[in-house]
Amino acid sequence: MLSPYMSPVERVWFYSLRILCGLILLFLVLPVLVIIPLSFNSGSFLVYPLQGFSLQWYHDFFASAEWMRALKNSIIVAPAATVLAMVFGTLAAIGLTRGDFPGKSLVMALVISPMVVPVVIIGVASYLFFAPLGMGNSFISLILVHAVLGVPFVIITVSATLQGFNYNLVRAAASLGASPLTAFRRVTLPLIAPGVISGALFAFATSFDEVVVTLFLAGPEQATLPRQMFSGIRENLSPTIAAAATLLIAFSVILLLTLEWLRGRSEKLRTQQPS
Repeated sequence: MLSPYMSPVERVWFYSLRILCGLILLFLVLPVLVIIPLSFNSGSFLVYPLQGFSLQWYHDFFASAEWMRALKNSIIVAPAATVLAMVFGTLAAIGLTRGDFPGKSLVMALVISPMVVPVVIIGVASYLFFAPLGMGNSFISLILVHAVLGVPFVIITVSATLQGFNYNLVRAAASLGASPLTAFRRVTLPLIAPGVISGALFAFATSFDEVVVTLFLAGPEQATLPRQMFSGIRENLSPTIAAAATLLIAFSVILLLTLEWLRGRSEKLRTQQPS
């Protein structure tokens, strides 16, 4: 906040920093925004200037059997992977937060390693693991690996929520006769729900946008939307890809707004939690 007591140098630094941050943000966002007008272009090429306004590429997207199959596959894989990541990530976060055992840091590093290991390595390793089992081109292998990629996000968000959790509430529930499962369902889970849902949204976005692992594990019948976009770029560069990308951008914006709402709700619940 600009203070009336700032010196001229401090005022210059204040405005310069904000201008620099704005330019960096514009540099990062502009390539994404450029694709949106192209999805409404009446021309058949991804070029500027636009030749006119048209919704034909959105019509082609929803009328195409290949694009609809890819969208359906994404809708199948991403929610299933999200549920698995949410369940196992929440349980792992609770165990790692409350537990105190030798090698705890090593275990934490292992469970969040999919965030730092290059995705192509995970894809190759997953293919070498599932191919001998006859599951190289299956929804099961794709869902399991996508869940593995999403688990670290759930662990991080839930662990952050548990840092300010008052475990006296759980002890109070136990003293009133609640079983551990009942105490978790009626006390712990409602309070950490914003962290769980935030992690689940990150896991969903990771699965929905993932393409590298899908290239290794998905056949033509399991091709997801990003895989279909990748194939379209290689084989036939059509503005339909711009329409699909615009829909993904809109979906990502909705996820970000939801995450921001959950963050505000989590802060509100944390301030209202009794000490």
